[in-house]
Amino acid sequence: MAGLVAAVEATERGADVLVLEKGDVAGGSMRLSSGVVWRYRDFERFREECPGGSAELQRLVHDRLDDDIGWLERLGARVVGRSTGNPATTGVRFAVRSLVQALAPRVRRLQLREPLRALPDDTPVVLATGGFQADRELVQRHITPEADGLLLRATPWSTGDGLRLALEAGAVETAGMDEFYGRAMPAPPARVDEGQFVELAQLYAHHATVENAAGEHYVPRTWSEIDVVQWMARQPEARARFRVSSDTLTTRVRERTVGEMVDAAERVGAPVHRADDGVEVDVVAGITTTLGGIQVDRSGRAADGVYAAGCDVGGIATGGYASGLAAALVLGRVAAATALEQR
Repeated sequence: MAGLVAAVEATERGADVLVLEKGDVAGGSMRLSSGVVWRYRDFERFREECPGGSAELQRLVHDRLDDDIGWLERLGARVVGRSTGNPATTGVRFAVRSLVQALAPRVRRLQLREPLRALPDDTPVVLATGGFQADRELVQRHITPEADGLLLRATPWSTGDGLRLALEAGAVETAGMDEFYGRAMPAPPARVDEGQFVELAQLYAHHATVENAAGEHYVPRTWSEIDVVQWMARQPEARARFRVSSDTLTTRVRERTVGEMVDAAERVGAPVHRADDGVEVDVVAGITTTLGGIQVDRSGRAADGVYAAGCDVGGIATGGYASGLAAALVLGRVAAATALEQR
C-alpha cells in the first residue's frame, strides 16, 4: 500500500518515479489483507487505544484519512462496504484487487524481484518495505525467542530491508520494537495458504478460556485481541489453546460465528477436540506486521534524503492497535510530497 501510494502521489506531482519491488507481484501484504481502511472516530480514543504512539503521527493519520480514502476512490479503487462493524471506528472496505488495479498501472517504472540494496547518493527515497516480520532473526531479537514457531501472516519478503537502510543513513528506531499486529491462527499440522489469512483467523478469545501448554490462563484485555496474540507469541512454540462451551458456538463475532471459525480451523487440519460440553482448538500466533520501526516526523522524514511509510514506520499503533492500511495510505502520500519538496 505505502509504496504504491507514494509512487502514484509523486507521479501525479510530475516526478520520474522508479519503484523497486522485492516481491514477484505488486501490492505486498496489502494483497493479503481484508481491505478495510479505518480510523478511530474520536482522536481521544485513538490515544487511549495506542498510548505509546506518537500523538503527532496519530493526529496526521486521523485528520487526513477521510480525504485520502476519497483520493483512492477517485483513482478507481472500489468500495464494497462503508462500515467497519465497530461503533468506535469509521472507514471503508475496499475490494483488495481493485486497490492494486487502481495504483500499480499508474507507476510507469516498476521493477519486480528487485530489492533496494543501497541508498542512492543524489535521489530522495521513500522506504516502504513492509516491516521486518519475515526476518526470523530480527523477530527473535526484538519480539520473541519463539520466533520459529510463529506463522507468517504476510508476504515473505518483508525482512527489514527498509529498517536496515534507514538506520545506516542515521535514522533511529522507535519504541515498541517488541510489538506486532497479528491474529491467532489454526495451529500445525494445519495448512494455511496466504489466501486464507483473513478467513482462518480465530477471533473469539473473549469468548474462550485461553491457556498455554502448561495450563496457564490469559484473560484478554483489548477489544482487538492484539494482546492475546502477543502473549501467545511468547509461549512455547508460540501456541495456545482456546476452549469454548457448546452454547458459545452460535455467538457471532463480526461476520462469523465462533462455531464457523472453529469449523474453518478443523477443515485445514488444526487439532480440534470436541466434547458434549464444548470444543478445544489449538492455535498459533500469526504475525502480520511489526509495530516498531523507523522513527519519522510528520513529513515522513527519517534522515537526510530518506523518507519512510507503511509498516517500516513505527510509533503509530504503539501500545495497541490501529489500521496499518490507513497509516500506509496517509504516510505514503505525505512522504512522497515531502521528498519532492525537499530534494
